[in-house]
Amino acid sequence: MTTSHSFETSIGGRNLVIETGKLAGQASGAVTVRYGDTFILVTATIGREREGVDFLPLTIDYEERHYAAGKIPGGFLRREGRPTESATLTARLTDRPIRPLLPKNWRRDVQIIITTFSVDHENDPDVLATIGASAALAISEMPFDGPISAVHVGYIDSELVVNPTFPQMEKSQLDLVVTSTGEAVIMLEAGASEVSENVVARAVKFGHEANQAVIKIQEELRNVIGKPKLEVPSTEADTDLVAAVSAAAGDKLSAALGHTDKAQRAEAMSSLKKELVASLAESHGESEILAVFDGLVRKEFRSVLLEKGLRPTGRRLDEIRPIATEAGVLPRVHGSALFSRGETQVLTITTLGPMNRKQPLDGLGLEDSKRFIHHYNFPPYSVGEAKRAGSTSRREIGHGALAERALLPILPKDEDFPYTIRLVSEVLSSNGSTSMASTCASSMSLMDAGIPISRAVAGISIGLVTGENNKFVTLTDIEGMEDNYGDMDFKVAGTDKGITAIQLDMKVKGISLEIVNKTLEQALGARMFILGEMGKTIGASRAEMSPYAPRMHKITIDPEKIGSLIGPGGKTIRAIQEGTDTTIDVDNEGIVFVGATSQESADKAIKMIQDLTKDVAIGDIYTGKVVRIMGFGAFVELVPGKDGMVHISELANRRVDKVDDVVKMGDEVKVKVIDIDSQGRINLSIRALLEGAAEQGGPTPDYPFRSQRDQQPPRSHPPGGGQRRPFNR
Repeated sequence: MTTSHSFETSIGGRNLVIETGKLAGQASGAVTVRYGDTFILVTATIGREREGVDFLPLTIDYEERHYAAGKIPGGFLRREGRPTESATLTARLTDRPIRPLLPKNWRRDVQIIITTFSVDHENDPDVLATIGASAALAISEMPFDGPISAVHVGYIDSELVVNPTFPQMEKSQLDLVVTSTGEAVIMLEAGASEVSENVVARAVKFGHEANQAVIKIQEELRNVIGKPKLEVPSTEADTDLVAAVSAAAGDKLSAALGHTDKAQRAEAMSSLKKELVASLAESHGESEILAVFDGLVRKEFRSVLLEKGLRPTGRRLDEIRPIATEAGVLPRVHGSALFSRGETQVLTITTLGPMNRKQPLDGLGLEDSKRFIHHYNFPPYSVGEAKRAGSTSRREIGHGALAERALLPILPKDEDFPYTIRLVSEVLSSNGSTSMASTCASSMSLMDAGIPISRAVAGISIGLVTGENNKFVTLTDIEGMEDNYGDMDFKVAGTDKGITAIQLDMKVKGISLEIVNKTLEQALGARMFILGEMGKTIGASRAEMSPYAPRMHKITIDPEKIGSLIGPGGKTIRAIQEGTDTTIDVDNEGIVFVGATSQESADKAIKMIQDLTKDVAIGDIYTGKVVRIMGFGAFVELVPGKDGMVHISELANRRVDKVDDVVKMGDEVKVKVIDIDSQGRINLSIRALLEGAAEQGGPTPDYPFRSQRDQQPPRSHPPGGGQRRPFNR
């Protein structure tokens, strides 16, 4: 048995412990990370080399175990199934900073599995996953330019707090994840309540400094038990081939890159590739030629930017592509908006529903549902490709969650706007930063739907190209090529009051705080410009919601009457919903939300709820349905679950020999409560209402009810007063 080793440091007033040698001994590297009572296992395993791949085969899986939170999974099988959205986002949170620090030409499988063993609902395991992945790689034979660390930074009562607990985070204006190496920031992820660029910049520096203690213990861990690293495959290309491709490409490469239109540029590049392959195929393989050519494109693109400050499309470094916006694009839907920026185009549709349409969350977190949902779809036609459209990708989940997070701070509170809100962003055309275009389109779509948001949200992506001697340029509104050959994709979303979301992805091994600050400043100017363009189309929420959207009505009942409203097994509340074509939600405080597409349906349901939950008193008048007929009278359902009896003597202002001479099953009748006996049984009268009408001098109708059949006078007896002869069978 191997000897276990434990390394510990204090962060945020709590001990963080990394231990190895005790569990999962056959993995290339395995550690446990404990922070409070949150405890995870992270393993890194190096597989065999894969043939025919031209990418780094890294897989990171975050495995949520419900037992970690003392839960039993939902569903028929009662076991964990496909990853939840939260698990996917956590895996991405670890993947994004790890990937740039592994050799790009590595072709052996690298699999990192993070398993939650215990969660205490105070300390978030997501940053522990990043720390554990770094530590497992650090002690394995995998070449890795780490270690790295990640922390949450909160902003509570104007103070920065490292790794705030979940209860503390509820009071925080900022939730920023800062991931760092020892020298630089390599990943950022944030949601915020319109905080300033200055606060975010301070928080990044604060988090970067806090990470250093965790990086230090990982270095100690690596020095004590780290395995010798495997050799990194050579990245040097054949010098003769490089010279041959360069000579064959000549000035044609600059000319191809000079096309400002994406389609023309792509066609020119494709023709040049074919020409190069055809001319050099006798001496070299196609994949080798194309790899060298791609390197030349990257070099040319970056040198022109760094030396001349020129972008492929001819734009200035801080120039935003032309913007076009439109609201109310689609008929019948509750809200829609189209946002175009250059060749990036997104259509977002808003749908409103009752609160019972919330999204259930079968995960490990404190929340079990959410009422605001943003989904992002990226079909292959958006980039001119024809390929299988399968299940939702991790990228689609991640981009959808980013826009959702950016919009949360400007939504009305549940109690002020009791709706479930779903947005779907359809990417119709993509040439860079579709997630930020989705944020812009979503903001406008919410306003078009008449949802009273506090203000508009816009987003922009800032790129980066670095060179020698710390030289760099930052690019506003990056497009596809700039994202592909650049070093950074720094997305910033917010309102005119402050930042609401951030996401930073790197292709290099980190950026300085200087670049962070410059990017935030540059993004602010771009955001304000985009908000202005959006405001020309729609600057505030419409005064009225779509006529096709449900209307939600709020009433309050005595909490002790909730059981009466719900009924046994939900029978009563279902009956009201089905009978009025409405939706009804009730919380533990007795707040009831009634959703309906017509005011008539809402009024009917509200009256039934009020009648059902109020105490019946003598003198109350109801309109109910005849549900049972006996020889001595008729039972009338006042509201679902509550009946009363009309004695035969109280059916009319004349003598009635047979109950069904006056009423039949299913008739809707108006009745008055005339007595409630000691056992709570309710006695009703139709006659009392007839006498009341007569006393007021009005006409005295013989049949004060609305029947589901044709209203006919009661059958009379045969002449002579005898009984009618029975029907011959």
